Amino acid sequence: MSKINQAIKERILVLDGAMGTMLQRNNFSEEDFRGERFKDFPHPLKGNNDLLSITQPQAVMEVHRLYFQAGADIVETNTFSGTTIGMADYHMEDLVYELNYESAKIARQVADEFTDKPRFVAGSIGPTNRTASMSPDVNDPGYRAVTFDDLRIAYKQQVEALIDGGCDVLLVETIFDTLNAKAALFAIEEVKEERNLDIPVMVSGTITDASGRTLSGQTVEAFLISIQHIDLLSIGFNCALGADQLKPYLKRLAHNTQLNISAHPNAGLPNAFGQYDQTPIEMQALIKEYLQDNLINIIGGCCGTTPEHIKAIADIASQFKPRKSELVTN
Repeated sequence: MSKINQAIKERILVLDGAMGTMLQRNNFSEEDFRGERFKDFPHPLKGNNDLLSITQPQAVMEVHRLYFQAGADIVETNTFSGTTIGMADYHMEDLVYELNYESAKIARQVADEFTDKPRFVAGSIGPTNRTASMSPDVNDPGYRAVTFDDLRIAYKQQVEALIDGGCDVLLVETIFDTLNAKAALFAIEEVKEERNLDIPVMVSGTITDASGRTLSGQTVEAFLISIQHIDLLSIGFNCALGADQLKPYLKRLAHNTQLNISAHPNAGLPNAFGQYDQTPIEMQALIKEYLQDNLINIIGGCCGTTPEHIKAIADIASQFKPRKSELVTN
């Protein structure tokens, strides 16, 4: 049994908060994103946060360190857009393996600095900016901007690099299209089989609005049924909604699965300026309801959350036992 499989039986595991929110505090310029290595690169690079693992590694390390100091058990690698599909926006497809490898290596190095309890690195595998289930062209509903094989090949390269860099677990997250997620999970299974290794996998979807469905139209129950044939460490939801809005969907998940459940909601809903105003104490009170209702095994934060939010969450999570892997009946 892996260390994370053991730890999740003993306590509620705390995931880190937003990487992007923390990196934005540095107000990095185009020159900062480029660094010395890419100073003559012919395309704009500002906004490519994954690249900072190469050009500003100390800043990425510091974010991981702050989250671990706040009480996180798991930090996510800085690789949310780390596929050839995501990096095509910046004309950096050739850099994908290095980006993922270096990001995982950085997170692993920081995790190993902490010896008080096991600390884990989750390889962050984002949804890409394309959807395999729907057409981006309303006039051509049969058109697809990406195929299952395109996604599988891209994800496989990312997965190999994340494993080589030292990840303990892979996190397929912010899933708005389950077909994209299936391509990622298929790629993971391919790598596991080829390398004869068993690495735990977390899956986290995103409910896009009050309809209670993913962007590709699946309900909580349909999403669960679509992927529960895979051997997963956990299933859950993140992003799009704050802790309050996410709770009913976590309840539905808990009623229908024996899998461990994860949640990393946003710090409330964004204001008119796209900022997140929910304080750590406000978020802590909402997360406490999750714990009282026996809903979760892994808890963290997504957009707008900071080390202060994670500390408040870790403090309250330490007072509760993890959800038992049995169907909730109340």
